[in-house]
Amino acid sequence: MPSPAVDDYLKTIYHHTEWQSAPITPSQLAAMLGLAPSTVTEMVRKLASQDLVSHRPYGPVTLTETGRRRAASIIRRHRLIETWLVREFGYAWDEVHDEAEVLEHTISDRLLAGIAERLGDPRFDPHGDAIPDADGEVHREPFVLLAEATIGHEGRILRVSDRDPALLRALEERGIDVGHTLIVSGRDSVQLDGGGSVVLPPGAAAAIWVTA
Repeated sequence: MPSPAVDDYLKTIYHHTEWQSAPITPSQLAAMLGLAPSTVTEMVRKLASQDLVSHRPYGPVTLTETGRRRAASIIRRHRLIETWLVREFGYAWDEVHDEAEVLEHTISDRLLAGIAERLGDPRFDPHGDAIPDADGEVHREPFVLLAEATIGHEGRILRVSDRDPALLRALEERGIDVGHTLIVSGRDSVQLDGGGSVVLPPGAAAAIWVTA
């Protein structure tokens, strides 16, 4: 099996449980990858035979320790590249995902090590996602999804999902970025630290995580 295909499966499974605890189901995996359920079922079976995932018929799919380490390694590549493109080449945070998807499979380990050293071994990428260290470990603060935060909750933005570039641009226009502090003032509005009240664009509350 081509390594990029395996890596895409492992990354998707890893991503699913980074910011919530429910394991991914085969149907969810198929939807996220845009593949037929039968295709995903066959690949999951192959991944299980390589001790990369654990799966029972009709049950969720979870990474084994071997699979987790491999997923963390490719995610480290992706997020270091995203950070590199923003810091060194002036890319915006809504422009880096697709570039990193290509580069993560092509750059050498030597170049990756050089990028990490040049950047000072950053712990987080431009979207606030944790960059696994060389051992595959990550460090996060306690968090809550903005959509689940109570009115009056004050927190620092830890992460913004990079799935929707248009949403990232809309948030940037409103002055909302990783590291900023906000107070939840309504179901779809927040008070920015040092600023006024901001009405969130559609879908934003389900794409922002703040300190608990």
